[in-house]
Amino acid sequence: MEYYPRMIDSLIERYLNAFGAILIEGPKWCGKTTTGAHHAQSVLKMQDPEMRDAYLATAQIHPSRLLRGDTPRLIDEWQMAPTLWDAVRTEVDSRDGHGLFILTGSNTIDESLVMHSGIGRIARVKMLPMSLYETKESNGSISLRELFDHPDEDIDGEPSAMNIDDLIFAACRGGWPSILTVNNKDDQLLIAQNYIDSICQSDISTVDGIGRNSGLARLILQEYARNISTLATKATMRKNITAHVKNLSPNTYDSYLNALTRLFVIEDIKSWSPAIRSSSNIKRGSKHEFVDPSLAVAALGLSPDRLSLDLKTFGFIFECLCIRDLRAYSLPLGGRISYYHDRYDLEADAVLHLRDGRYALIEFKLGSSEIDMGAGHLLKIKQLIKDYNEREKQIKLREPDLLMVITGGKLAYTRPDGVQVIPIGCLRD
Repeated sequence: MEYYPRMIDSLIERYLNAFGAILIEGPKWCGKTTTGAHHAQSVLKMQDPEMRDAYLATAQIHPSRLLRGDTPRLIDEWQMAPTLWDAVRTEVDSRDGHGLFILTGSNTIDESLVMHSGIGRIARVKMLPMSLYETKESNGSISLRELFDHPDEDIDGEPSAMNIDDLIFAACRGGWPSILTVNNKDDQLLIAQNYIDSICQSDISTVDGIGRNSGLARLILQEYARNISTLATKATMRKNITAHVKNLSPNTYDSYLNALTRLFVIEDIKSWSPAIRSSSNIKRGSKHEFVDPSLAVAALGLSPDRLSLDLKTFGFIFECLCIRDLRAYSLPLGGRISYYHDRYDLEADAVLHLRDGRYALIEFKLGSSEIDMGAGHLLKIKQLIKDYNEREKQIKLREPDLLMVITGGKLAYTRPDGVQVIPIGCLRD
């Protein structure tokens, strides 16, 4: 089968050159094993049903035996035998080499089960479901890296081949690599639906060995999906769920959310709180997101046909899709995403920070009618930063390097005020 290059490939290569081992972690079915094997010279699959018991026994008695093989050696689903972590760390120290091991895992583990963090020996890299560029739906005519390196680059007239219906289907289907081998589009939609079923019926309990109710897990996912890309409080969401389930304590609710986070199903966004307003005026709650928009769609039981008639709801799903892709495209740049929202309703849907300190203020607008409003928000925030720097004599804030409105439209262009309008179907790393 053809290997579809992933955004994480270049980062894996760099980390293998710099560290003794790397850990690729992320949601199930996002392609960690395939990508890890692409960079490996030998493979050990801990979940192999014919060898699993033997591997687990060996891991308890003599874990270093499982590390024998050509390097880089892939150890898939290593968390099934947590002792392998310290064995890898020890082996890296004894060999004093680079690029020896690649570990993959679909959920985080209790840190108390390992003796050492692995710092300096094992680098962690996060993998995501496939972006539109990785599935070859975005034409990639506009590079995120190039935008930061050359902010004055001419993007005017760059076209996207994706229309709103294409984006709706892509969000419902998701970025799961298994879609690449399913020709029927209706059948592709089954993958995210089955993902939600598996999470609720099995993984929500097996992630940490705590038995949980599948029905309650589904209700929590539905409520989370109803509040995707919003700042709804945990108390409000829990109250909505108690209309169906009595006596849902805050601790129980948090337990389910923690499990879903460890499974890389939900991934909230923290607020960005620069000192341009009084701290009491900045909203600091988390914005609720899924690791892939298809999980929100499946949790709500929606379909492309339903969403095509409810573009308001799809606007929130579209934001999740854009955040997934921005996370993927900025991985090689050390990107992380936050948001800005104050009590005057001035907002930036996303603030994309790079490792070197550069950042972009971003709004997501599905249709062209909202672009002016989104651009206005970004310009006001930029002006607030300028005003703050004029007052502040010592520690000044960096002004944004980019102002972007990412849309579901057809053409890219730069507005006279400098805000770049970019279809998500044009972006790449």
